[in-house]
Amino acid sequence: MRYNRCICNNSSLKGCDFMPRKLHPFMRQISITYRCAMRFRENALANTGLAGCHTPYLTALYRQPGISQEEMARQLSVNKSSVTRQLSVLEEKGYVRREPSATDKRILLVFPTDKALEVKERLYRCYHDWNRYLTQDFSDEEQEVLSRLMARIADRAEDYVKGGDCTCERSDNT
Repeated sequence: MRYNRCICNNSSLKGCDFMPRKLHPFMRQISITYRCAMRFRENALANTGLAGCHTPYLTALYRQPGISQEEMARQLSVNKSSVTRQLSVLEEKGYVRREPSATDKRILLVFPTDKALEVKERLYRCYHDWNRYLTQDFSDEEQEVLSRLMARIADRAEDYVKGGDCTCERSDNT
């Protein structure tokens, strides 16, 4: 397997030979796809005051109204401070309301407002249209394979966030 020189600012990693050439473009492609999806969502939700980064939070609320901020952070694989920040923006815009749990006042439960429910169908249509746009030239079989592979990648990434070991065995055919 051929490796690229590491091009990072961390002095302890400078010049390391661990970045597989095949992996770097792959990670870049995931990043580009993610950023383009955010822009697509922003365009699709124009005039709502929502940014693309708000959509996962609303989706979590549609699935589970009354979810705690901590549980939302876990489900979205983001830190609690990010959830607090984004929910503050959404609350200010009138999309969510937060209230203390009846059983533990330290826990804030989050609920979608009527305003959030009004954009639900539009948001789901946005997700559907983006997925259809990306895969329009794929056969059903290719879409299924891609879905399975991406699910495996996402599961592996979430394992790391949950405290998994980030070491891996290198084989000659990877």
